[in-house]
Amino acid sequence: QVQLVESGGGLVQPGGSLRLSCAASGRIFGIYDMAWYRQGSGKQRELVATITGGGSPSYVDSVKGRFTISRDNTQNTAHLQMNSLKAEDTAVYYCYADIWSIVGRSTYWGKGTLVTVAA
Repeated sequence: QVQLVESGGGLVQPGGSLRLSCAASGRIFGIYDMAWYRQGSGKQRELVATITGGGSPSYVDSVKGRFTISRDNTQNTAHLQMNSLKAEDTAVYYCYADIWSIVGRSTYWGKGTLVTVAA
Protein backbone atom coordinates (compact mmCIF):
# COMPACT_ATOMS: atom_id res chain seq x y z
CA GLN A 1 0.00 0.00 0.00
CA VAL A 2 1.42 3.35 -1.03
CA GLN A 3 1.27 6.19 1.46
CA LEU A 4 2.38 9.81 1.49
CA VAL A 5 3.19 11.39 4.82
CA GLU A 6 3.89 15.08 5.27
CA SER A 7 5.83 16.67 8.11
CA GLY A 8 7.33 20.00 9.05
CA GLY A 9 4.31 22.20 9.51
CA GLY A 10 3.85 24.50 12.45
CA LEU A 11 3.50 28.05 13.65
CA VAL A 12 5.93 30.65 12.32
CA GLN A 13 6.08 34.41 12.42
CA PRO A 14 5.72 36.49 9.27
CA GLY A 15 9.03 36.61 7.45
CA GLY A 16 10.08 33.28 8.89
CA SER A 17 10.86 29.97 7.22
CA LEU A 18 9.63 26.40 7.32
CA ARG A 19 10.67 23.27 5.47
CA LEU A 20 7.99 20.72 4.65
CA SER A 21 8.79 17.14 3.82
CA CYS A 22 6.83 14.42 2.08
CA ALA A 23 7.81 10.78 2.28
CA ALA A 24 6.35 8.13 0.01
CA SER A 25 6.35 4.56 1.23
CA GLY A 26 5.24 1.21 -0.09
CA ARG A 27 6.31 -1.04 -2.94
CA ILE A 28 7.21 1.81 -5.27
CA PHE A 29 8.90 1.34 -8.62
CA GLY A 30 9.07 4.99 -9.58
CA ILE A 31 7.57 8.42 -8.96
CA TYR A 32 6.63 10.82 -11.72
CA ASP A 33 5.49 14.33 -10.79
CA MET A 34 5.38 15.35 -7.14
CA ALA A 35 3.65 18.49 -5.97
CA TRP A 36 2.55 20.55 -3.03
CA TYR A 37 -0.98 21.93 -2.79
CA ARG A 38 -2.49 24.04 -0.06
CA GLN A 39 -5.94 24.85 1.19
CA GLY A 40 -6.64 27.84 3.36
CA SER A 41 -9.71 28.13 5.54
CA GLY A 42 -12.75 28.65 3.35
CA LYS A 43 -10.70 28.44 0.18
CA GLN A 44 -10.27 25.94 -2.60
CA ARG A 45 -7.22 23.73 -2.74
CA GLU A 46 -4.58 25.32 -4.95
CA LEU A 47 -1.41 24.06 -6.55
CA VAL A 48 1.67 25.64 -5.00
CA ALA A 49 4.62 23.92 -6.66
CA THR A 50 5.35 20.93 -8.88
CA ILE A 51 8.52 19.04 -9.62
CA THR A 52 8.85 16.54 -12.44
CA GLY A 53 10.60 13.20 -12.18
CA GLY A 54 13.57 14.84 -13.83
CA GLY A 55 13.66 17.61 -11.25
CA SER A 56 12.13 20.52 -13.16
CA PRO A 57 10.20 22.79 -10.79
CA SER A 58 7.31 25.14 -11.37
CA TYR A 59 5.53 27.49 -8.99
CA VAL A 60 2.36 29.46 -8.61
CA ASP A 61 3.13 33.16 -9.03
CA SER A 62 2.35 34.00 -5.41
CA VAL A 63 5.26 31.90 -4.09
CA LYS A 64 7.88 32.44 -6.79
CA GLY A 65 11.14 33.59 -5.29
CA ARG A 66 10.07 32.53 -1.79
CA PHE A 67 9.41 28.78 -2.02
CA THR A 68 11.67 26.06 -3.39
CA ILE A 69 10.52 22.55 -4.21
CA SER A 70 13.02 19.71 -4.33
CA ARG A 71 13.03 15.92 -4.34
CA ASP A 72 15.27 12.99 -3.58
CA ASN A 73 14.47 10.12 -5.89
CA THR A 74 16.65 7.72 -3.89
CA GLN A 75 14.58 8.37 -0.77
CA ASN A 76 11.18 8.88 -2.45
CA THR A 77 10.88 12.23 -0.74
CA ALA A 78 9.96 15.76 -1.69
CA HIS A 79 10.51 18.97 0.20
CA LEU A 80 9.15 22.48 0.15
CA GLN A 81 11.42 25.16 1.55
CA MET A 82 9.29 28.16 2.40
CA ASN A 83 10.97 31.47 3.11
CA SER A 84 9.66 34.98 3.73
CA LEU A 85 6.37 33.52 4.86
CA LYS A 86 3.29 35.70 4.86
CA ALA A 87 -0.01 35.44 6.69
CA GLU A 88 -1.68 34.50 3.42
CA ASP A 89 0.51 31.38 3.24
CA THR A 90 -1.43 29.98 6.19
CA ALA A 91 -3.05 26.75 5.04
CA VAL A 92 -3.00 23.01 5.24
CA TYR A 93 -0.30 21.84 2.84
CA TYR A 94 -0.80 18.56 1.00
CA CYS A 95 1.71 16.41 -0.81
CA TYR A 96 0.69 14.86 -4.13
CA ALA A 97 2.52 12.26 -6.15
CA ASP A 98 2.02 10.29 -9.35
CA ILE A 99 3.42 6.88 -8.48
CA TRP A 100 4.11 3.63 -10.26
CA SER A 101 3.89 0.85 -7.73
CA ILE A 102 3.13 -2.83 -7.49
CA VAL A 103 -0.57 -2.01 -7.98
CA GLY A 104 0.09 0.04 -11.10
CA ARG A 105 0.22 3.77 -11.75
CA SER A 106 -1.95 6.05 -9.65
CA THR A 107 -1.99 9.39 -7.89
CA TYR A 108 -1.81 9.75 -4.14
CA TRP A 109 -2.36 12.45 -1.53
CA GLY A 110 -1.02 12.89 1.95
CA LYS A 111 -3.26 13.88 4.84
CA GLY A 112 -1.76 17.35 5.08
CA THR A 113 0.30 19.41 7.49
CA LEU A 114 -0.85 22.73 8.90
CA VAL A 115 1.23 25.85 8.38
CA THR A 116 0.21 28.89 10.39
CA VAL A 117 1.92 32.21 9.79
CA ALA A 118 1.09 34.65 12.56
CA ALA A 119 2.79 37.13 14.87
